[in-house]
Amino acid sequence: MNHLTEQEFRQLVEEGIDAIPQKYFDKLTNIAFVIADEPDAEQRKKLGLRGTQSLYGLYEGIPLTKRGANYSLVIPDKITIFKLPLEARSTNLAELREQVGRTVWHEVAHYFGLDHDRINKLQAEES
Repeated sequence: MNHLTEQEFRQLVEEGIDAIPQKYFDKLTNIAFVIADEPDAEQRKKLGLRGTQSLYGLYEGIPLTKRGANYSLVIPDKITIFKLPLEARSTNLAELREQVGRTVWHEVAHYFGLDHDRINKLQAEES
């Protein structure tokens, strides 16, 4: 698939964010969505990514289920959506749009405290 411009890719991410059901979207607080081409060196090291290993998205922060009474005055949690790995996985724009949406939702699920097993189970039930 051809590479999208940053603005075109940003539009797909915004569509993914807009697709978050309102009952969940309303609970998203103190969170920033950002776009990067690929994980940076610090993210790669933190996650133990080697060589050509990559990922589509990354949630960095304190999940809602782990926030205590003293949770205040903290920097925003961050969800990063990685452009190049998503483009490499997709063969056309429709597939890329779907995968970006799934990635946005997957990372939002981490914000709500879900682990990969629970997210995968819910996504399988959805299909």
